Amino acid sequence: MEESKKRNITNEERIKIVQDFYDRSVEVEWGRLADKPEFLLTCRMLDRYIKPGDTVLDIGGGPGRYSVYLAEKGCDVTLFDLSSENINHASKYATKHGLSIRAICGDAREVSKLISEQFDHVLLMGPLYHLLEELDRTRAVDSALQLLKTGGMLYAAFISMSGGLVFGLRDVPEQFADPYEERFLTPLVSGESFGGAAFTQAFFINQHEVIPFMNRFPLEKLHLFGQESVLAPNVHKFMEQPPEVKKAMLDLAEKLCEKEEYLSWSEHLMYVGRKIEERE
Repeated sequence: MEESKKRNITNEERIKIVQDFYDRSVEVEWGRLADKPEFLLTCRMLDRYIKPGDTVLDIGGGPGRYSVYLAEKGCDVTLFDLSSENINHASKYATKHGLSIRAICGDAREVSKLISEQFDHVLLMGPLYHLLEELDRTRAVDSALQLLKTGGMLYAAFISMSGGLVFGLRDVPEQFADPYEERFLTPLVSGESFGGAAFTQAFFINQHEVIPFMNRFPLEKLHLFGQESVLAPNVHKFMEQPPEVKKAMLDLAEKLCEKEEYLSWSEHLMYVGRKIEERE
């Protein structure tokens, strides 16, 4: 059992655990999204708004899967991530493939202290998975918004409580017989969120808490959608299908991804909002 499960740990120790986890998991994380519904459906949403030539800040973008996609599309991309190994991977990949991606290592809560430009789009897809304290999640969103132009777009992603359930039922059903998992199952049944030791230190949000949290910020809500939509429970079966079947499944998943009754099928939820002028 990892040390963080045995004792109370400080917030900064949690951040170091997450940093070390991703430093060790670069190739796994790079491959995790490849051709998966989460990536394909999210790119469909990004393509609705992000155009060639737009400036994009990818906060918590890991080894750069979305940064690479957007750089190949012709965007001016800056990747910002906690893991130095993720940053190294993205930089080497960009150089090898002739892509222009600026890559910076740092803490999402402090990004506005390290970068001064204003961007057309800001992706916040990763930090909100791992900041267990609400104050820290608020700091991360505030910091991201400081770097977003008025009228620009924020894409903020969360791991959902139901997503944890979907993953468990699909991939690790034996965990339901582990008494330690009660720490997650109890808030799941009670309709609460959970923060603590999981695949690393992680925060799982009850889907009904996403909009109230994001409503605190100067944003006009445009979308809340499941990034895997209805495909998460059967992602392995999806990956086995021929191209024409995959496309048909993705087309249906896209049509259903914003329907509230299907949000619980997804592992990840994304809020898309436009930055508005703050009221006096």
